[in-house]
Order: sequence, then structure tokens, then C-alpha cells
Amino acid sequence: MDNRQEARHNAVTSYKDAPTRTVSAGGVDFAYRELGPRTGVPLVLVTHLAAVLDNWDPRVVDGLAAKHHVIAFDNRGVGASTGTTPNTIQAMAKDAVTFIRALGLTQVDLLGFSMGGMISQVIVQDEPQLVRKLILAGTGPAGGEGIKNVTKLSHLDTVRALLTFQDPKQFLFFTRTANGRRAGKQFLARLKERTENRDKAISLKAYFTQLSAIHRWGLERPQDLSVITLPVLVANGESDRMVPTQNSVDLARRLPDSDLVIYPDAGHGGIFQFHDQFVAKALDFLQR
Repeated sequence: MDNRQEARHNAVTSYKDAPTRTVSAGGVDFAYRELGPRTGVPLVLVTHLAAVLDNWDPRVVDGLAAKHHVIAFDNRGVGASTGTTPNTIQAMAKDAVTFIRALGLTQVDLLGFSMGGMISQVIVQDEPQLVRKLILAGTGPAGGEGIKNVTKLSHLDTVRALLTFQDPKQFLFFTRTANGRRAGKQFLARLKERTENRDKAISLKAYFTQLSAIHRWGLERPQDLSVITLPVLVANGESDRMVPTQNSVDLARRLPDSDLVIYPDAGHGGIFQFHDQFVAKALDFLQR
């Protein structure tokens, strides 16, 4: 019995206990974790700038996995996945499709957060028959407002974090209000709940390559999003500094079949700050 057959027989229910597995395709060993019931259309999580498997909020993953087969993976050249990080969002989308097909999947739902939402937009345009439903969180369209400034902002907030001995995500993902600061601390604590077999942090080289891919995306000509006819749920916080919230509003307006949720007093990490509400909304959307 191979790894995947064995995994399907013993469904894991908690992300912190999900074993890290690998599947080889296109010259890359992709690291991934899966959990939840092995029925229905799987939900593939496409992750953000600098993220590895351990950067997904376990409350979000576990909440979704209560009803869905959920799969998270490391992009090429990131964390425990081998290969070299691509410098375009389009190449990252091809890698994600390669990974999905390597698992033998013919139809999936996607949850793309931030850079993962950019990658997901390309996937549904390249492979429309592969994706059933799409969730875009904290993200924006090609050429979107302020996306080209992500590099500058990331550097600035990394310096702020170093000077105050904090995690840059406290500044990048959350507002500076009392609620935002508290939510940030709680989120960062949840990311540490997994103590065994944690993923490898992203290398600086891969991080800078991802930054340049996002910068390029921000400079691209806007795409015709009316070709994305599948149902889309768009979510964000009302004060996203990384990918300004206006981009979420713009996405929802340009996508023919979309639902928009904006969380109050929340930033880029709005879906993590409001994880209970987001999970309920996402489950409802996926089951509809």
C-alpha cells in the first residue's frame, strides 16, 4: 500500500497531527499534508508569500477539514518541496496544477490566500475544467492597486518587527488597533501548536524570488476576469495594507459569479482573525 492509499484509509482530523508526505512530478518532490474525510471534491490550499506548510492557521484548516478533504502543499523550491522557486505567478500556477494532477485529482476546489490567490486566478484560467469553486482571500487581480508596493511594505514591516522583537506578520496581517494586536498574537501562537516534524522555513533567495513575482503581477495589464464563470467567494479585512482591500472589491465586481465578505477592523489576515465566521461562510459556499 503506497503513502497515498494508506493516508486515505486513515483520515487525519487535526492539521497539527497531519503527516508531511511527498509526491514526485515534473522533477519536483512536492511536500504536502492532507486531512479530513476522503469524499467529495478536495479543497486545495494555495499559500502566501514566504509561507510553508506551518503557516496555515490550524483553526481555518481544521474547520474546513471537518467537512472536506483538505490538502495543503509547499510550492516548488519552498519548505520541504525541492526545485527552484519560479519568478512568475504563471509558473507557480503550472507547478500547482502539476502537483494536483500528481495526486490523481481531476477536480478540486481552491482556497488561495494572498499570493496564493494570484496563483489560483491563473489556475482557473489555464485549467477551467480542473476547478469547481474558488475562494480568494487577501488578494487582488493582475495590475491591481498597490500590489507592486508589496516589496517595499514587506521590507519596512520586517525592519519594524526586528526593532520591536516581533513577527513581521503582526504588522503585515493585522491592524494596529487593540483588536488587531490581540488577534495577531493569538494567530502567531496557533501557528506554533504543531511541535513535531515542522516544515523548513523558506530560504531568503526563494522569498526574494516570490517578491519579484508579486511585483511583476502588480505591473501586469489587467486580465479579463469575466472568463472566470465558476462561483467565487472573495474575502478580506477592511484595512489590508499588503494587498489593499479595494482589490477585493474590484475582484468581486469583475467576477461574474462572486460573493464578497469584508471583515471589520481587520487587515490582510482577516480570515485568520475572523476564523470562525470565515470557516462557516466558506463551508456554506462550498456546500451550496
